[in-house]
Amino acid sequence: MSFQIPITIAAAIRNIENNQYLLPAIQREFVWSHEKIEWLFDSIMRNYPISSFLFWRVEGDTRRDYKFYQFLRDFKQRYATHNNEFSTTGHNDFTAVLDGQQRLTSLYIGLRGSYAYRTPRLHEENNERVYPTRHLYLNIENPLENEEDGRDFEFKFLKEKEFESNKAKWFKVSEILALADDFDFHEYLDTHCLRTNKFSFKSLATLKNVIHSKPTINFFLETEQSLDKALNIFIRINSGGEPLNFSDLIMSIAVANWKSKDARKEIHTLVDNVQDKGFSISKDFILKTFLYLYSRDIKFKVTNFSKENAREFENEWDKIRDAILSVFDLVRSFGFSDSTLTSKNALIPIIYYIYHKNIYRDFHKKISYESDRNIIKKWLHVALIKRIFGGTSDSMLSQIRKAFTSDVSTAAIESESITPEFPVSTINENTKRDMGITDEFITEILLTPKDDMYAFSILALLYPNLDYKNNDFHKDHIHPKNKFGELSVADKEKYGSATYDSILNLQMLDANENMEKQDKYLSTWVKDSLLAKQDRVLFLNSHLIPDVSFEIEDFGAFIEARRVILIDKLKQILG
Repeated sequence: MSFQIPITIAAAIRNIENNQYLLPAIQREFVWSHEKIEWLFDSIMRNYPISSFLFWRVEGDTRRDYKFYQFLRDFKQRYATHNNEFSTTGHNDFTAVLDGQQRLTSLYIGLRGSYAYRTPRLHEENNERVYPTRHLYLNIENPLENEEDGRDFEFKFLKEKEFESNKAKWFKVSEILALADDFDFHEYLDTHCLRTNKFSFKSLATLKNVIHSKPTINFFLETEQSLDKALNIFIRINSGGEPLNFSDLIMSIAVANWKSKDARKEIHTLVDNVQDKGFSISKDFILKTFLYLYSRDIKFKVTNFSKENAREFENEWDKIRDAILSVFDLVRSFGFSDSTLTSKNALIPIIYYIYHKNIYRDFHKKISYESDRNIIKKWLHVALIKRIFGGTSDSMLSQIRKAFTSDVSTAAIESESITPEFPVSTINENTKRDMGITDEFITEILLTPKDDMYAFSILALLYPNLDYKNNDFHKDHIHPKNKFGELSVADKEKYGSATYDSILNLQMLDANENMEKQDKYLSTWVKDSLLAKQDRVLFLNSHLIPDVSFEIEDFGAFIEARRVILIDKLKQILG
């Protein structure tokens, strides 16, 4: 490995466009924010160093021994984040980027591509309105002053309409690539009347210089044709870098050692497929799941992910993938959303159970698994409410795993060795953290507000018989939300809006029933419901409503009576 003669940014961009610079599969995906790209261009304009790069020269047969990817040009948060694989068949020798992908991609996006990020407060959709295409522009009208981050030059990703509204202020950065020739550059200044503005002239001249003339890209070049050495260099360089975590290194080993499958593509596709079901996961979750299924030690350590178990990961991949997808189908049938599923790690023991019992195919809907599903549903809600997967998640996961089998090893586990049904009692015995409840704990969770992420699990436990599978349920205020102002002065002072909006005054209703209820006074709704159903005791019991006055002026007495009902009910469920 030796230090090479530095090159210009323009030369690096040409190498990217000509596929002379490619990304090895061990590289993680692009993660920089648009603000970070804007700061990078400001740094370049001010002649700040942007650190050196590490390249690997790929020659001869090595080109066919490994997977390589093109640089990302048009980035779109959430929807266009994956690099395209590049076929090196028939391709000349090229250079793989081992260190510096984020910076080079940022330069490429700024000078050749676009960056689409989400417009705040709009409903999530994959379209131009929510994720508008933005290109990088430079403010050539005036410098920044007294910026807290120390920037002098204002680079900004703008929508086309934003640029059109003030063309005199903004210069599209990509246009500088066509102005390498001095004559073309000065003709551009004359055509756009930019010579008279000293700052405009200076800004563009500086931009031209740092892109076309200044050798900014300093790099080391490794020429030895060894995949293992390239991987080792990559890990040694990146293990100290904050943006790259151990899961990135583990994935690097996986993609370097899978033979028949493309690990990068398979894992990213699984992440996307889970997202299509309404849940967000990262590759960390997938890698942690594999370690949980096949390794005694589930911590993210490079030593826990050898070549051997990387290949085992590949051999078992189809089953692991299908088990993960099956569990997300399951929790969706329980009525969970991404926001109410407050710990994805809570799913890993469930995956372990259905994977090693080989019952993951259609587990969420087969009648024969209904009893097991109900056990798992209750356990999951309780585990989430108790928040047992907190800062000691790895320790908790390891303790839970002992409930399934006493022989956790890297070898395949026979399905017969796994418990006949999901072992809630044994899990409770094995976990050191108390899975029971206290009066203080119940008192606290009863004050959980309606929009809190834990409210769903609490109410789902209290009202288990609704149609969660088809999402046919609503969270509802018992005394309507818009009647709070009618409380007595004493009740307002004693209970306040926090209690009015808490579990104490909430229920889970069938969607149709809730639409009929709307904002009726509680007394009116109960009266109308009893006229139709004729069974007062059954109605009140099923809705966990105390048989006291339902008038709004008696709110305090109602809440205290309902508190007793809910405490007793939760003790039965959680105890």
